[in-house]
Amino acid sequence: MIDDIEITKCIVEEFFEDFTDYTEMDVAIAGAGPAGLAASRYLAEKGYKVAVFERKLSPGGGMWGGGMGYPVVVVGEDSVQELEKIGVETKESEEGYFTASSIESVSKLLSSAVDAGVKIFNNITVEDVLYEEDKINGFVINSSPIDIAGLHVDPLTIRASATVDATGHDADVCNVVERKVGELQTPEGTVLGERSMSADKGEKTVVENTRSVYPGLWITGMCANAVMGSPRMGPIFGGMLLSGKKVAELIDEELS
Repeated sequence: MIDDIEITKCIVEEFFEDFTDYTEMDVAIAGAGPAGLAASRYLAEKGYKVAVFERKLSPGGGMWGGGMGYPVVVVGEDSVQELEKIGVETKESEEGYFTASSIESVSKLLSSAVDAGVKIFNNITVEDVLYEEDKINGFVINSSPIDIAGLHVDPLTIRASATVDATGHDADVCNVVERKVGELQTPEGTVLGERSMSADKGEKTVVENTRSVYPGLWITGMCANAVMGSPRMGPIFGGMLLSGKKVAELIDEELS
């Protein structure tokens, strides 16, 4: 006989055991898009305790939709290995681009991160940062349904040795830091906002812009271009994956 109450207990006990374990960690990442997932996997493979907090129900960011809802993504020759190394099938076009199923790509980015030891918490919004001793030391989080409903409910806090803003176009964490903590440690000191589409420029700058922007806080993926005022690049995702790899390397240098 299936007992409804035992099912409830299983879910609640398992979740809070995981959540309690991840109130403190090495690296906390806001946003489970392709850059955040790639970064989390690389860091977990290096032995770090990593959690990703995704505000939506389904992790994966904008990669699910490919281009205009057609479930195909494009990567370049310099980044195709980032998909192939996690088992994604790619196809080369006559022009030298590589295409892949967006569904397969996101699915394998997620599964490879989880297999590496990453803990992914969905339905959680990062609404603030933990700021101690002139450093970003974690995230202030809340339930996404509470945030969407606009309810006056106080959040909870997690602590991490390093934090990553991988929230994409909105650069949510960096905007909070600029508003509540002070200027970002970038040439302009502020979130400049993304520029109009230019895949050629955007693919390059998303990697170049990946960096630390405040003690304890790094940026990756489209967030990096949004902060630094660089173009968006649309449904070509190689730069996102390489940006995730780069931010993992930068954090490893800092923490090791």
